[in-house]
Amino acid sequence: MPQNRRLIIAITGATGAVYGVRLLQVLHDIPGIETHLIVSDAGALNLHQELDMKRKEVESLAHVVHNVRDIGASVSSGSFLSDGMIIAPCSMKTLSAVAHGLSDNLITRAADVVLKERRRLVLMVRETPFNLAHLRNMTSVTEMGGIIFPPLPSFYHRPATISEMVDHTIGRILDLYGLEHALGPRWPGIGTRNTEEQ
Repeated sequence: MPQNRRLIIAITGATGAVYGVRLLQVLHDIPGIETHLIVSDAGALNLHQELDMKRKEVESLAHVVHNVRDIGASVSSGSFLSDGMIIAPCSMKTLSAVAHGLSDNLITRAADVVLKERRRLVLMVRETPFNLAHLRNMTSVTEMGGIIFPPLPSFYHRPATISEMVDHTIGRILDLYGLEHALGPRWPGIGTRNTEEQ
């Protein structure tokens, strides 16, 4: 087994590049985590459009970077041991390719490997509203063992900023991999709020 826990992170062309970047930032500060990053061409465009970030800036947050066209990279093989993969954000094109087993680039090949090896695959799908093809593709991925995780914000913790909403969502992703964090409050249950707030 590798000394560090490995996670494959992919950023595709859906809106929500902030989720992939924030995920990399948080994972970078967790000891014992090794991140392998793949950014699609459309994902790089979104990084610039939404965050004014260049590809190299984002790549500097990862331990290992793979070219999306390098279908022979280490993460394309089941012999590459990892805890799984997170596609953040996940475009409908990437979702469709994963659902149909189309390993047409390194992102979809790595996702296919994670599924076939029965490791955890999380897709942060970004689209609204969904059409029937989207819903069927999400069902297919779920039936194969993947987790569909649209980054829907929670409001019970009363977020005051976009950053707080993003962090809460990233915290939920880390929970799926059993990683400790303090990115946001957990639901305490109704009736347990501070009496001064009532």
